[in-house]
Amino acid sequence: MKIAYVYDSIYPYTFGGVEKRIWELSVRLVQKGHEVHIFGPKFWTGSRIIQKEGVYLHGVCRPPKARFVKGRRSITWPIYFSMSLLFPLLGVEYDVIDCQNFPYFPSYSTRLASSIKKSHMVITWHEVWGDYWYEYLGRVGFLGRTIEKMTATMKCEIIAVSHQTKQDLESLGVHSLTKVIVNGIDLENIRKIMPASQVSDIIFVGRLIKEKKVDILVKSINLLKKECPNIKVVIVGDGPEKEVLEKLIKDLKLKDNVIMAGRLEKDEQVYSYMKSSEVFVSLSNREGFGLVALEANACGLPVITVRNPRNAMCDLITEGENGFICGSTEEELAEKVLMAKNSAGKMREECLKNAENYSWDQIANDIELFYREL
Repeated sequence: MKIAYVYDSIYPYTFGGVEKRIWELSVRLVQKGHEVHIFGPKFWTGSRIIQKEGVYLHGVCRPPKARFVKGRRSITWPIYFSMSLLFPLLGVEYDVIDCQNFPYFPSYSTRLASSIKKSHMVITWHEVWGDYWYEYLGRVGFLGRTIEKMTATMKCEIIAVSHQTKQDLESLGVHSLTKVIVNGIDLENIRKIMPASQVSDIIFVGRLIKEKKVDILVKSINLLKKECPNIKVVIVGDGPEKEVLEKLIKDLKLKDNVIMAGRLEKDEQVYSYMKSSEVFVSLSNREGFGLVALEANACGLPVITVRNPRNAMCDLITEGENGFICGSTEEELAEKVLMAKNSAGKMREECLKNAENYSWDQIANDIELFYREL
């Protein structure tokens, strides 16, 4: 088969969960004898089309100068990317074009190209915002919600990466959902990684944006410090909230307790930091899947996440076995951190066992079968 993926980021030039999924599936599909193309921004110099590990990368436009404007996703960049996408997609015929649902606009260029070229179109949904659009944009949120619903009801095949996302799509009126195909992890690679020299009690990995609520983690350390004066947390990532967090750390006098590690260039570095920690924390109210939780489990770490109907990471956690689910206050988080630290050694085997259920090799088999059925 000739398969194309569409997304406004490309791994390994950026490190989000969506682009990581596309890359891991692409490499494995190539190994199975398929021809795979990824369409995204041109992060590299030289030719517009390059080949990496057998996968063709198509740079359809310049990369964004800033993905976020005043802490919110830029709307002009996805529109520009969508407009730049159409003619490159029309250049070759594909059996399947798999477009990622967000930021919506590329789905329309993909729909037009797939109709003209008679390709099967798939939209992979990683999360549904629904009423969260009003929280995110206020009254203007109805525009985001309307575009989301229009995209969800577009005539094409649909993949959801979690059962939570499937339910959310059904709430938008989507009843033709074809398949739930979850995300995975590279277990073999993670097992090879050695722990970092930087030892910590807690680790966070992700973009530093308001929705991730890293400030609550920092405030919880201020509480935990009274009982554990030498407690250490490593925050891995970068984003618009970086300066806000640095100021909070300074104001609470936590410079000796909180380490801002910044954005790490390779997954192996992230896994190394995880393996030298005890507990992983994610307080995002909105997660379409929560790949990083599985990676933490694969490193032997129990995961603490927040209770919220939009947080699909909760589906990956069995309370007291491979992690804990808490409320969104620093007091509740501090309590769960202590519980996790005290039982981290006992929970290690359950964490590793849970991670084994999500191998990229098996998920690549599932996606290949789904494409063949189309």
